[in-house]
Amino acid sequence: MNSPLFQPFSLGALTLPNRVVMPPLTRARAGQPGNVPTAMNAEYYAQRASAGLIIAEATDISADAKGYSLTPGVHSTEQIAGWRLVTDAVHAAGGRIFLQIWHCGRMSHPDLRGGATPVAPSAVAFPGQIWLARPDGKGGMVDCPVPRALDRAEIAPIVASFRQAALNAIEAGFDGVEIHAANSYLIDQFLRTTSNHRDDDYGGSRDNRLRFLHEVVDAVIGAIGAERTGVRLSPRNQARGMDCPDSLPTALAAAAFLAERGVAYLHTNEPEEPEPNPAAEAFHAELRAAFPRPIIVAGGYTLARAEAVLAKGHADLVAFGRPFIANPDLPARLQHGWPLNTPDATTFFGGNAHGYTSYPFHAAITEESPA
Repeated sequence: MNSPLFQPFSLGALTLPNRVVMPPLTRARAGQPGNVPTAMNAEYYAQRASAGLIIAEATDISADAKGYSLTPGVHSTEQIAGWRLVTDAVHAAGGRIFLQIWHCGRMSHPDLRGGATPVAPSAVAFPGQIWLARPDGKGGMVDCPVPRALDRAEIAPIVASFRQAALNAIEAGFDGVEIHAANSYLIDQFLRTTSNHRDDDYGGSRDNRLRFLHEVVDAVIGAIGAERTGVRLSPRNQARGMDCPDSLPTALAAAAFLAERGVAYLHTNEPEEPEPNPAAEAFHAELRAAFPRPIIVAGGYTLARAEAVLAKGHADLVAFGRPFIANPDLPARLQHGWPLNTPDATTFFGGNAHGYTSYPFHAAITEESPA
């Protein structure tokens, strides 16, 4: 298929063989105790190494950053060694891989924090639930308590944890990191007026609400370089109590800052909406004007939508989430029009290899078919 989606692309020092991105997908399968990546995680990512770029699942920058059970960290010696299993396997299979790093902020629970109350920019409750596992590894959704507002003196150590997590990721063999500033987690909580009610220099005005993001980005760039730093935003997502009326202008200001800093890419996570969508089109054009560097889009994209957004110049790469869960060879399936495996939603979070490394490649299905 002669499509831009399957053409090479230069991303910093990396040459991507195609523009199909595997986005960060929380699967809650880190080894216990210690939330350490395992050989099973390495197999899962290596199976998907034909992606132009893999962005590995959201990973805790510190023990205090955790917001879900069984998510991996990148703050201990054991975790760094576990991630080295993953990066070695992906690179051996010819792939390229970044690590998404996060702090969940108010989207957490005391059971994940040694009994401590989750922290946030302000003491504003998250109007939703997070996934919490039982001792058997199975789990369910639970309410989050009202968080504790961060003292100003507590912010700089979190910035330092993002910096150290980036350094740890490079030590673990990743090609770069993606700073998670989307989906209502801590950085996004600072960006939105609905979750940030601070009256100091981290709240109120747009510039103040952007301050935490700026500090994290500068710290990470200073540690590992702009060419190895990506950022994810979700300005058009209004769920999870994030319906901030200033979200789009704030995101455009963030994009201009990121362009000036020369980050490797900007990754936007969008709501899944019917097409055509004039509001989405208008924002894509504004974002491109603010950020002329590589843009990744995600949000229920089909092959046709992916090709359209690339053709319009509104993005350079397209991420496919659920399709990559069920189709380890997704780029080839899309390129050749091969049928897609259907993902099993009951295996998305927690569990074992079933629904994780067990999905067949198309070649395996073909070989098993009767002559």
